[in-house]
Amino acid sequence: MKLAKLCDEAGLACAGDALVTGFAIDNRKVAPGTVFGAFQGLQVNGEDFIPAAIEAGAVAVVARPEARVDGAIHIADAMPRRAFAKLAARFFTPVPDHIVAVTGTNGKTSTVEMTRQIWRMAGHRAASIGTLGVTTPDESVSTGLTTPDIVTFLSNLSGLAREGVTHVAYEASSHGLAQFRNEGVPVMAAGFTNFSRDHLDYHADMEDYFAAKMRLFDEVISPDATAVVWMGAEASEWNARVVDHAQQRGLKVMTVGEAGETIRLTGREPTQLGQSLTIEHDGTSRTFNLPLIGAYQVSNALTAAGLALTTGIDAGQVWDAVARLQPVRGRLERAAIAPSDAPVYVDYAHTPDALEAAIAALRPHVSGRLITVFGAGGDRDHGKRAPMGAAAAKASDLVIVTDDNPRGEDPADIRRQVLEGAPQAREIGGRREAIHAAIAEAGAQDIVLIAGKGHETGQIIGSGENMRVLPFDDVEVARECVGEIARGDA
Repeated sequence: MKLAKLCDEAGLACAGDALVTGFAIDNRKVAPGTVFGAFQGLQVNGEDFIPAAIEAGAVAVVARPEARVDGAIHIADAMPRRAFAKLAARFFTPVPDHIVAVTGTNGKTSTVEMTRQIWRMAGHRAASIGTLGVTTPDESVSTGLTTPDIVTFLSNLSGLAREGVTHVAYEASSHGLAQFRNEGVPVMAAGFTNFSRDHLDYHADMEDYFAAKMRLFDEVISPDATAVVWMGAEASEWNARVVDHAQQRGLKVMTVGEAGETIRLTGREPTQLGQSLTIEHDGTSRTFNLPLIGAYQVSNALTAAGLALTTGIDAGQVWDAVARLQPVRGRLERAAIAPSDAPVYVDYAHTPDALEAAIAALRPHVSGRLITVFGAGGDRDHGKRAPMGAAAAKASDLVIVTDDNPRGEDPADIRRQVLEGAPQAREIGGRREAIHAAIAEAGAQDIVLIAGKGHETGQIIGSGENMRVLPFDDVEVARECVGEIARGDA
């Protein structure tokens, strides 16, 4: 495609009739005919790589007006990330006809995956994009970031469309929204799960963090789209503000939950393998079993149901599918049964609210002790560490504080900060040793929760050039520890 045509369709000014063959934000991926995006980052300034990109064959560079571009067309814009996204979206076509997005602090991964499952059970070729990677109609998964870079995101969408995928649900993280990593495609609905402290190592404060989330409703989704907003029994001020944003934009609004107007949750009873739900929707009351445990899984499932309804799925098909939802990897996943018969669960909870929710989800199913093993990530928001400890200590019977992904920090310092909120907790630095100790101690009526890493298959040690990713999967380690205890290994 010619550059001039791309610029015209994107509403950008640029001169030149060069043939565009691709887009890149990494100069090492530039080939002849590439449009290069040069952006300033927290650690790296992409403008430093403009000469290398041009030498590799870049025909145009999208960068700030003050950036120096010699030997290629300079597409100057005060917000180069947005301009680059607009251009790239015109290049990577087609895209699936039905695209929805989900944002919020917790629950994004489960909600997009549940939405994909509902679509699939309704007979559509569907995919999801997020923390787990790209999950395709045949259930294959390729790992990736929660919100991949804009080139990867758009090329994934286009590739899925060419493979016949018609429905896609993706996670919209605050980082991705702030950095324009999911722009330029028609989004027919957006879901909002919840909002609590996270990522304040990146965002200035909670208001800045919330503003990044609100870009999804204020700017990204289509003007005639629907906002699907969870409204629990105690409606959060943040969630109410999401409704305000949606209404100010002129979007259709669907509220879901105990205080929801479109889908109202009127009853929830724990069962042995899940929970019985009673909902009111479209003037009809329905009762069905959700094969997942935990109040927050109800939130995710009903938000996913709302998103499916907005894309035209018949209500009967939606509720039948919700009753057949499968657990999402690393989200209250039952990993093993201890030799004592205590179940061992793995969850991705890595914020105070998520940890509290995971423990609350398990509490109705435990008649003995709830043993929680967790840590906090290094080089991330320090302020949430003590509150995580407090959340675990408040609701657990035994807490073991261990290492998560220490990255460039001293693991002992991280544990010390967590222990400030849980002074009575046991400290076991090695994560494998901590998991082993918890399972060995668990009695027949107990439940073990291993929180923080969920689906992750590696443990990040060090940073920069010294960074190493050691193989570590909480689910696999839990199963190995069960085997060792059963054999009587030390």
